[in-house]
Amino acid sequence: MNMKRFWQLAALATLLGACSSPTPQASPGATESPSPGAATKDFTVGMILVGPKNDAGWNQAHFEGIEKVTKDTGTKLEYADKVNPADRPNVTGAQVADELIAKGAKMVIFNSDDFKDDALATAKKHPEVAIIHASGDYAWKEGKNFKNQPNLGNIMGKMEYGKMMAGCAAALGTETGKIGYLGPLINDETRRYSSSAYLGAKYCWETYRKKDPKDLEFKVTWIGFWFNIPGKTLDPTKVADDYYNGGYDVVMSGIDTPEAAIQGKKAAEAGKKVKFVHYDYQKGCDLAPDICLGVPFYNWALTYGDAVKTAMDGKMPNGFVWSGPDFANISDPQTNMIGFLKGKALGENEKFMDEFIKGMADGSINLFKGPINLQDGTTYVKAGETATDQQIWYLPQLLAGMTGPSK
Repeated sequence: MNMKRFWQLAALATLLGACSSPTPQASPGATESPSPGAATKDFTVGMILVGPKNDAGWNQAHFEGIEKVTKDTGTKLEYADKVNPADRPNVTGAQVADELIAKGAKMVIFNSDDFKDDALATAKKHPEVAIIHASGDYAWKEGKNFKNQPNLGNIMGKMEYGKMMAGCAAALGTETGKIGYLGPLINDETRRYSSSAYLGAKYCWETYRKKDPKDLEFKVTWIGFWFNIPGKTLDPTKVADDYYNGGYDVVMSGIDTPEAAIQGKKAAEAGKKVKFVHYDYQKGCDLAPDICLGVPFYNWALTYGDAVKTAMDGKMPNGFVWSGPDFANISDPQTNMIGFLKGKALGENEKFMDEFIKGMADGSINLFKGPINLQDGTTYVKAGETATDQQIWYLPQLLAGMTGPSK
């Protein structure tokens, strides 16, 4: 065994030894039982997180979601967090999955777009194990990248609608007309999310604020990854500070971590009239409640719960799940995984937020209806037409009216 391989295995063993969890107790509310011979105590779910499980954002939302599922079903959870090139330079997602499966995992969940090829490789190597990739499109038969892999499924939420609500909240909260968007890396997902936020902001700026869209500045700054990697990405703390110090009185987060909230709180304490919009995690406003306009969030327990129960029944949850908002219970989703929690800083503008959500729920507001133009001026969705799922998912550029690179 060469030394490089030795240290890879050593790092992996240390990581997994530190990150496994005890078997949770069965919840009294659990009502469904697995198929005969598949006792719940013998069913292990593995989860691989790209960042820390307590990041107050993307990863914490995933972790708390799967924790709830395993408690409700009486199953066991094994996990590894901070699986990324900075924290674990000698460890890949596929290697971690091998170790989780060796520990008994009958399902492995990868929680980042960065893991798409790790998820596919693991599914091919372990055809008897259910593999879930949160985000990604390899299981989408109508998508551009379909792979006919029977034990691989994708789960994602239609956060486009949550981002529209977030953008609306930002437009309702800004006094300068300058909104800064803290973006991660550039791909299909991040283009469509930031563009959805802009569509929401533009609509509410015009409709409720009665302002000219030319007076709305919506700028996206990409840091280069989902969170800060010193020496590799822009520092999101500095990017947020630059926004707050440069006249952008609302900063929207599109990254996994809470720099928009933390730096916003510091700016507010220094006397600046600023606000922020969090992302991912339902409790995000708790970081600085007085200046929080709201947070679009995921309830991963719903779709993860469905997938775990399917696997426990001896079937492969291999579909493409793209779950939309639960408009009837928007602050506490019960049927779909996308929610939005209004923040204290909305103040009297909360009534406009309610009107906006109601319009999206009944279909009277459809921001995916054309004309929609791309950043280079070309028409993407013609007037009178509505964007298809494929046009939304594979958005090739930011939209006209936004500032920031598309590639």
